[in-house]
Amino acid sequence: MKKLFMKVVNGFKLAFEKTTSGSVKLVEKFLPDPFIFAIALTFVVVIISFFVTKTQPLGLVQAWYGGFWSLLAFAMQMALILVTGTILATAPLFKKGLGWLASIPKNRFTAIIMVSVVSLLASFINWGFGLVIGAIFAKEVAKRVKNIDYPLLVATAYAGFVIWHAGMSGSIPLALATAGAALGTATGGAVVDPIATSQTIFSMFNLVIVGVIVVTLPFLLAAMHPKGDKIKTVDPRLLEDEPEPAKKPRSEMTPAEKLENSYVVNYLLAAMGFAVIIKFFMDYGFNLNLNIVIFIFLFAAIALHGTPIAVVRAVNSAAKSTGGIILQFPFYAGIMGLMTTQGPTGVSLAGAISDFFVNVSNETTFPLFSFLSAGIVNVFVPSGGGQWAVQGPIMMPAGAALGVDAAKTAMSIAWGDAWTNMIQPFWALPVLGIAKLGAKNIMGYCLIVLLYTGLIIGLGLLLL
Repeated sequence: MKKLFMKVVNGFKLAFEKTTSGSVKLVEKFLPDPFIFAIALTFVVVIISFFVTKTQPLGLVQAWYGGFWSLLAFAMQMALILVTGTILATAPLFKKGLGWLASIPKNRFTAIIMVSVVSLLASFINWGFGLVIGAIFAKEVAKRVKNIDYPLLVATAYAGFVIWHAGMSGSIPLALATAGAALGTATGGAVVDPIATSQTIFSMFNLVIVGVIVVTLPFLLAAMHPKGDKIKTVDPRLLEDEPEPAKKPRSEMTPAEKLENSYVVNYLLAAMGFAVIIKFFMDYGFNLNLNIVIFIFLFAAIALHGTPIAVVRAVNSAAKSTGGIILQFPFYAGIMGLMTTQGPTGVSLAGAISDFFVNVSNETTFPLFSFLSAGIVNVFVPSGGGQWAVQGPIMMPAGAALGVDAAKTAMSIAWGDAWTNMIQPFWALPVLGIAKLGAKNIMGYCLIVLLYTGLIIGLGLLLL
């Protein structure tokens, strides 16, 4: 019996290794640069929209252009979250603390487990915080743990993002908890009174799903580590920060240089910023939004870097990684414009996808199908707020008509929005910018994460 058991276990391990290796090879071979991916999605959506919405080609082009600039503010926020997170991590004191934490794991297994747990917990607290801290921590671990697969380590850092929309910064549950006319509009009139986060983020069914993923996903990722010559390490020198220029003695500085190197200027500015931060927490508690996260990163970095010129140099270095965000976000905004445009029949492509899943659902299967439809729409509309605007007015009334709890319907959409981020390069761009990798380097591993978490989330929504 023991031999049979070991044979089954070894067979499973071999099959898992082959599946992981095959996934990595498949993605590396066929997944293009994220910009090409965005272009391909644009053409796909144009063609499908032409047949589904009956919109004429010129109308589709106009819808694409109409959406093209709709994410400019958000793109700037994403560029800032990358830059401010990076300059905070490169501040001497913070870097020392992060380095100490990264020195704890002594082998590949514990390194991947630790990066995964840090990323998952940080993403549950705040999605922007999780994206940046996970990637920076992975870099620090890669400098210290020998013979570890760097693409897997970075994929591990990104994989924690899969739970963000079920966490404390989830845009859909937070929108549900906010009173006002916008709530009725966003839910198609199905919800008019706010739904507390105790019924969404902190509900038993949501916490069980989150808990299972947090406990099991790190071990799944550790089990994916390649062996032998398939391991892709990184030269630690490529991960080092740029050396700072030699500092002049203060007696040799010009008045302008003395200001640039003034600790007093930085500390006064930091004090002003932290006064705002403290007031925010007094007023709103731990309800972080993207702006305050960027603000915290920025002013913590200002305080820790010591002088204005040190901050300037750190920003100049970090800004080199923002190219993907600047180039690609407008194209995804254009795709969102295409997905939401309504043709002569009043049907949008996103609406048609949602309606299809509504029509094949019943009270039991509706949360599962809401999750799957949201996952599909998220590939084309990779924004939590955009997803809610597209699907909320369709799915929420449908769920109410079937007798499904509104909180569960909303969380099903939220989970679907987060789930397919594992194969959507849009959200990986900040992580890839920090790690200095391409999307195809990590997406093979993320595909396995997608399949595994999809099973856990789907079963949780169906059975709990």
